[in-house]
Amino acid sequence: MIATIQYNSRKLKIDLLQPLDISMPIKGDSSNVNAWYIGPPKIEPEVIDGEIVSVANGAVVNFNTISFNPHSHGTHTETVGHITEKVYSINKHLTQFFFLAEVITVAPEKLGDDYVISKKQLQFALGNKKREAVVIRTMPNTREKLSKQYSNTNPTYLLEEAAEFLKAKGVKHLLIDLPSVDKEQDGGELLAHNAFWNTKGKLRLDATITEFIYVSNKFEDGCYMLNLQIAPFENDASPSKPILYKILN
Repeated sequence: MIATIQYNSRKLKIDLLQPLDISMPIKGDSSNVNAWYIGPPKIEPEVIDGEIVSVANGAVVNFNTISFNPHSHGTHTETVGHITEKVYSINKHLTQFFFLAEVITVAPEKLGDDYVISKKQLQFALGNKKREAVVIRTMPNTREKLSKQYSNTNPTYLLEEAAEFLKAKGVKHLLIDLPSVDKEQDGGELLAHNAFWNTKGKLRLDATITEFIYVSNKFEDGCYMLNLQIAPFENDASPSKPILYKILN
């Protein structure tokens, strides 16, 4: 199923039957990826009048209640409302879903006791390319990312200068395979979030950050069409399912 997309002056072809999923699933147990000092998500059958509502327990349907935090438990997309007093809903502010994206792979640099992604690294990876979305895969890239328990591990993060660079390049959608673009313990400064969303000036209400993706090593760096799918939560963030499509020659 080949689709032709008119993008500015270019015609891009993608195969809709060849989606490349870069999301993490949410599982209701401790093997689920986790961050920010809370327990695992729960997916459990509801109990009504003392009866467990699941087919395995004699009910005619499965009727699970799901408890999770989008920021802690898997791939999620967030708006500036994540860090502002006023909550800007992802459901209201992400209104387009297809974007030209560049997948880049970065080996974080050592900075004191931290590992970071710098402006220089992004400049080298992106060059003069103009993209609406940037997908960052960090090295090493193992499947451990799908179940890693990140709390109190000081994961890699973006330097403020790197987020400023992306904003200056006009990148509207930043996707990364880390629990946050900012340092785990930074005294509440959230420098990369604030820089990317331009909180000292006109808020970039149409810009999003997607965290906790997983980009398989099978997917090459380069240009893709991104379909950024969310669940329609009226919240600062929603679980999401970003899908890449390779651009055909």
